[in-house]
Amino acid sequence: MNRDAVLTNLESFVVRAKSRTYVGSGPKLLPYRLGSQDLQYAEGDWVYHDSYFGNSDFAGQEVVYYQGTPVWVQNYFGYLIRPDRITAAEAGAMIKESLTAMYREGRFLGGFTYASGDLTYVDTSEGDVFRFQGQEWILRDGERVYTLRYHGGLVR
Repeated sequence: MNRDAVLTNLESFVVRAKSRTYVGSGPKLLPYRLGSQDLQYAEGDWVYHDSYFGNSDFAGQEVVYYQGTPVWVQNYFGYLIRPDRITAAEAGAMIKESLTAMYREGRFLGGFTYASGDLTYVDTSEGDVFRFQGQEWILRDGERVYTLRYHGGLVR
C-alpha cells in the first residue's frame, strides 16, 4: 500500500475510532493499568485503544494496531486552567460536542473552532497523520479555561 493510501485508510479509521470511543461515550474496558480508563474500537485489521488517567487534569495515549502490530500513537495531556470557571464535566461535554462536529468533516487534525453558548473550542495543529503536534483549548467569555497538548504519528 502506498503512502497516500495508508494516509487515507489510517486517518479515516482514526476518525471513526475516536468518534465511537471517548467522544461517542463508548463502553469502557477493564483497566489495563492500575487506575487507567480504557476504551477500544476494532474494525477489520485495525484496532484502536485509548488509555488515560485522571479527570480534570489527565494524560493518555492512543494506539492504532494494524494486523496486531502497533503502527500509530498519539499522546496527550490536558488540564483545567481555571477550575473556578469551568468544571471537568463542562469541559468534557464541550470537547465531545466540538470533536463530534470536527469528525463529521472526516478529520481530526487542522485548524478548527466551535462555539456553544459562552464557550469556544479551538484546535490548532501542524503536520499530518504520519507526524503531528497540536493544542486544543476552551475559552469561556474569551478567557482560556482549559488546555490540552498532543503529539504523535507513525511508529516503526
